[in-house]
Amino acid sequence: MFLIGLTGSIGMGKTQTAALFEAEGVPRYDADAAVHALYEKGGAAVAPIGALVPEAIVDGAVDRGILGQAVLKDADKLKQLEQIVHPLAGKSQMAFFAEQEQAKAEMVLLDIPLLFETGGDGFVDTVVVVSAPAELQRQRVLDRPGMTAERLDDILAKQMPDADKRARAEFVVDTSISVEDAHRQVRDILTQLKGREAKALAARIARMQNADK
Repeated sequence: MFLIGLTGSIGMGKTQTAALFEAEGVPRYDADAAVHALYEKGGAAVAPIGALVPEAIVDGAVDRGILGQAVLKDADKLKQLEQIVHPLAGKSQMAFFAEQEQAKAEMVLLDIPLLFETGGDGFVDTVVVVSAPAELQRQRVLDRPGMTAERLDDILAKQMPDADKRARAEFVVDTSISVEDAHRQVRDILTQLKGREAKALAARIARMQNADK
């Protein structure tokens, strides 16, 4: 099974691009959706986050807005939050892999906003970065309800710069023109990736063996 890592900074059009891969029949693991499930009432992350940031628990669920305000400028709390969420999200990712292996999927898409920042790029077989000009990115994000320039700057400070992501990716999808153009780029990428599953598996095994040494 070939693992495609999809990432991109806030406002670049990653969610729309992920939907285009799905439209081409590639199963998608949505890291944000997995975290949302952990934050819902009864979710596995609610209790430990409540111990870390009590005010973030509202009606038995995690309020992402309150949580974000509490950890965005507190590096220690942010690190503790990551230590809570990442292992739990990892379990949901493993369940997705098992499901797709059983379905004999040839390719899967791992839609992970912080793929590079968390080292996830070393786990996948190729990386696709979604990008757009900085002016367009800023306009898109500031058009969102409740978003401010200060909050956007804080978010961007926690993310790898777009230029660095593009430099480290094998493929880049430019979303600045149109959805149709982005879809064409996605189809071109999938065409280039056909037949690479066996080679990717061998490379993945070699990486695991090197990590064990």
